[in-house]
Amino acid sequence: MQKIAIVGASGFVGSYLKTVFQKNRYEIVALNSREMRNEPLQIAKMIEGASVLINLAGAPVIHRWSEAYKKVLYESRIKTTAKVVEAIRLLKQKPKILFSTSAVGIYATGGPMSESNYTYGNNFLATICKDWEAEAMKAQEMTRVVIFRFGIVLGKNGGALEKMLPSFKLGIAGTIGDGSEAFSWVHINDLARAYLFVLDHTNMEGVYNLTSPNPVTNKVLTKTLGRILHRPTLIPLPAFVLKLFFSEGATVLTEGQNVIPERLIQEGFSFEFEEIEDALREVLNN
Repeated sequence: MQKIAIVGASGFVGSYLKTVFQKNRYEIVALNSREMRNEPLQIAKMIEGASVLINLAGAPVIHRWSEAYKKVLYESRIKTTAKVVEAIRLLKQKPKILFSTSAVGIYATGGPMSESNYTYGNNFLATICKDWEAEAMKAQEMTRVVIFRFGIVLGKNGGALEKMLPSFKLGIAGTIGDGSEAFSWVHINDLARAYLFVLDHTNMEGVYNLTSPNPVTNKVLTKTLGRILHRPTLIPLPAFVLKLFFSEGATVLTEGQNVIPERLIQEGFSFEFEEIEDALREVLNN
C-alpha cells in the first residue's frame, strides 16, 4: 500500500482528498498545524516512506487583513512550504512527487489568463502566491514538483460556498458591485481527479491552473445560485461594504481572475463539471 502524506489534512480540500485517496487504497499520513510547528527533522520522520507528499497548508484568505493577519497568511504558506522542502532534503528516500498549492490570485484581473499567456497581479495576494511557488520549486532538484493554482473550490460542507449560502437562503443576496468581476472555480471532485491524473502521468510537472475551463462572472454565479435555490438576488453588495468588513482582504472578493486550465486540457484531462450550474446543482443536491 502506497503512503501519502498530506500537510493541511484537516482543511476543506485536505479532508476531501483524504477520503478520495483512502478509497484508492492509499495509506494517509495527516499533518496539521500542530505537527508543522516541529522542526524539519521531526517532520521528515513523520513523512518517511511516503511516495506522495501533498502540501495544502495556509491560513484562510477570506478574513480581515490586519497587518498581523497578513503575516499569518504569508508565514503559514511560505514558512511551512520551506519546512516541507527541507524535510524532503533530509530524507534518504525522497517522495516521488511533491504537490504544492497556489491560487489564481497570482494573476492580474482581466484575461483570460493561462499558464502560457498571463499577467501577474501586483498586490499582496499575488506576492504570496509567487513566493509560495518559488519556495516549493526548490524541491525540483530532489523530486517531481507539481503546483496547482486553485480557483474557488466548490464542494459540500465547506469552502466559499458555505459562507455564501446563508444570505442566499434568506433572500438577501446579490451581486458584488456590478457583478462583472470574474469568478474562476473548480468542483472539488474534479480537483481530486486532477491529483490522481497527475499521479498516472509521470511526465507532468510544473505549474497547472486547476479551474473549470468555463469561468463565469459574479453576476452569473449569483443569478445561477438564486435560480437553483428559488431565492431573489436583487440586493447588490457594494464593494466599499466588503472593504469595511475585510479591509485589504476584500480584494479576494472584489477583484476576480479569469483563468483557464490550458496545460491540464493539453495533457488530456477532462472535467466532469465544466458548467457552473451543473457544479452548483451537484453540491446542493438539487
